[in-house]
Amino acid sequence: MKFLINVIKGIFVGIANVIPGVSGGTMAVSFGIYDKILSSVSNLFKDFKNSVKTLLPVAIGMIVGVVGFTFIIGWLLENQPFATSLAFTGLILGGLPMIIKSLKTGWAKDTKKSLFINIVLFILFAAIAAGMAFLNGDAESGVLLVASIPMMIKVFFIGIIAAATMVIPGVSGSLVLMVLGYYFGILSAVKTFITALKDFDIKIMFDQALILAPFAIGCLVGVFFLSKLIEWLFNHFASATYSGILGLIVASPVAIFYKVQQEYDMTDTTLVQIIAGIVIFIICTALTIFMGTLENEAEDVIEEK
Repeated sequence: MKFLINVIKGIFVGIANVIPGVSGGTMAVSFGIYDKILSSVSNLFKDFKNSVKTLLPVAIGMIVGVVGFTFIIGWLLENQPFATSLAFTGLILGGLPMIIKSLKTGWAKDTKKSLFINIVLFILFAAIAAGMAFLNGDAESGVLLVASIPMMIKVFFIGIIAAATMVIPGVSGSLVLMVLGYYFGILSAVKTFITALKDFDIKIMFDQALILAPFAIGCLVGVFFLSKLIEWLFNHFASATYSGILGLIVASPVAIFYKVQQEYDMTDTTLVQIIAGIVIFIICTALTIFMGTLENEAEDVIEEK
């Protein structure tokens, strides 16, 4: 029963990792498995059996969540790009209270801190979040990633970056993929691979595997090696780290709307769709605030223990 429960928890974490703006780390904390996952990853070789026992059901659930929701998110973007973009934005802005709270907590705990450095990091990361989308232009937006040695190397490092952000509560790895311009490409590769698997088309499966395999390996490497670095940053430069994260999150809606507009035309959005989008925006904002509340409660329980 415990195995099945952890699989279900993993499904929700996987779904969260597919939605730009929603943090898989936040979802993991809310379900009470975040610390267990980080501990198991950090001690994978020291305590291999127990680590695998903890990680396996969550990993299975995450794969099911990612694969299943990949098709749903594609349909939403294709049929309702404006409302879906507003949903992403609501999910992002709803997470701001949690990030600001973490920033304040980090500032209070930091022994070495500088308001000037924090402001610079905020502006720098905000500029990166907004600028990367425009600098990247149409190069990666909506284009099926073609397997080649340079592309395989590129998606490997993109996987490392995405995984590093996925382990930070409040930061969305899929949002980072969207900002970098690889979200739609990876999403398309997953959909194409699953469709080819269903049709047992070996050639297409192999072509997509050449993209997905290095990306997946990069994710594993990123989670394993960079989780310790992230923990070190939070322990020694918490407020500065969260200042950079806050800048990334505040500016990310610009990147989202720009990227979605590149892939799906939103110029013919109707008044009804605008109103529906606003309602969805409010709901998604409230949902993320609620998830943040659950995380705070989970953290309080951990601290009491």
